[in-house]
Amino acid sequence: MNSIRSRFAARLLTASTLLGCFLSATRADSQRWKPDIPRTWDDAALADWATPVAGLNVRPTHISAREYYSFTTENLRTYPVYFPGREPNGYWDMLQHVGPKPLIEPDTLTTETDWIEAGHRVFDEADDLHLRTFDPKFIAAARNREALERTLVRPLPDGKVFGARWVPTTRGVALTFSNCSFCHVLYLPDGTRVAGAPFRTTAPRPPGRFPAMPLISQVQTSKRVVTGATPFVMGPEPLGMWLYRAYGVPWNPNDVHERLKTFTQDEYDELDTASRSSGGIARWNGSLYYPAKVPDLIGIKDRKYIDHTATHLHRGIADLMRYAALVSFADTADFGSHHMLSKGTRRVQARLPDEALYALALYIYSLQPPPNPNPVDEKALAGEEIFRREGCPRCHTPPLYTSNKLTLAKGFDPPSDVRSTLDILRISVGTDPSLALMTRKGTGYYKVPSLKGVWYRGHYLHDGTVSSLEEMFDPDRLKETHVPGGWRPLGSQTYAIKGHEFGVHLEPAERAQLIAFLRTL
Repeated sequence: MNSIRSRFAARLLTASTLLGCFLSATRADSQRWKPDIPRTWDDAALADWATPVAGLNVRPTHISAREYYSFTTENLRTYPVYFPGREPNGYWDMLQHVGPKPLIEPDTLTTETDWIEAGHRVFDEADDLHLRTFDPKFIAAARNREALERTLVRPLPDGKVFGARWVPTTRGVALTFSNCSFCHVLYLPDGTRVAGAPFRTTAPRPPGRFPAMPLISQVQTSKRVVTGATPFVMGPEPLGMWLYRAYGVPWNPNDVHERLKTFTQDEYDELDTASRSSGGIARWNGSLYYPAKVPDLIGIKDRKYIDHTATHLHRGIADLMRYAALVSFADTADFGSHHMLSKGTRRVQARLPDEALYALALYIYSLQPPPNPNPVDEKALAGEEIFRREGCPRCHTPPLYTSNKLTLAKGFDPPSDVRSTLDILRISVGTDPSLALMTRKGTGYYKVPSLKGVWYRGHYLHDGTVSSLEEMFDPDRLKETHVPGGWRPLGSQTYAIKGHEFGVHLEPAERAQLIAFLRTL
């Protein structure tokens, strides 16, 4: 009898323990943060996402959801490349043996904070999937001090080479390069790293530290890729035709990009360097002649449009996810009847999982500006009064300091059937219209930018021609004899920076007060 009672008691205890574990697990599961992750590529959402292209009045054609989801899913961690002599002991040996590790593990993420931190890892580690290389000569170059120094590559304060990454795969360790963090990380003069802010080659940074641009360029050329973010391997054509495929605007009868068809490597390098001089970037569908500066991602959660020319709507987190996918591995090459790819060109068949793009978008939404060192003193308060008096809030409306509307590019007459999704101020501030009218990113519009963060962002206007707020409000910039502090067309020594004359005609003391206020935003 005692034996029976003992067995019954043991079984009852076991059952109670299991029930307790089940209830505990159920409570824990109910407390998990379960995000509703949208599909990145959704045909219905894509239908009215893009703004029609100026000169055609049709939206660019995106690949279908079926094609997008047929791509191989890549989800691999990457590791920093250290400058030779700065690599931790045993680091290279660790890379040879660690094997492929997942970039993101959704099942382990239990809180919103976990997801944001996973997005931080995606931002820092996700690479240009099509630039991975196992070529021994490039791997050797990345580990050769003399080779790096010869191309002016120098280490960051922590010994890393900015932009370069290692990725352990089933085939071994590949050399690769950062995707998001290459363009969207700024180093302030004191060395502070600001994630989400725009990278600039001319930005103040610790002396002598440059990213691995020469190495990236060599890998791009070897893999027949036009720019780092281009998801296409070009066909058996000369370099000039590759460039035309990337930037040509065949529906424009006076297309400057026709010149690219005969370009040599040296001519391309010269024009590309010039376009990057003020933080500009000529990614696929952009322009080497009319560059657009890298945008600030801090605060994008509150912006209605994406890109300087409002190429796409920003209706919520799904749109940010799909824009990251678009520019990384799903970009378009069809505009109405114009197909820009040659028969020998192929799209790279790889993508990040939706979970990774969702985490990335959450992280970008969470980004905050660095602490503002500029005081809100009497001078700044006087500048705020001038800001109001001059009517600046009509376009740069507090608290976002943007109306989230679009202005017309100079000379653009919107079609009669303007899409209802576009919120347009039917005025032009007169800035150079080339990006908005003469490129494949041209919509005929520029979005009203936010003034928040102008103190750290550096170059101004969509092309980065203006290098400082002082230059922005200097009447001299309107003259043909002006020497821009930022970008100017290749071969020109002087260049008039037209447009946005608000504040230019203030007295010097009032201009200084206005600038003091703007730096506090």
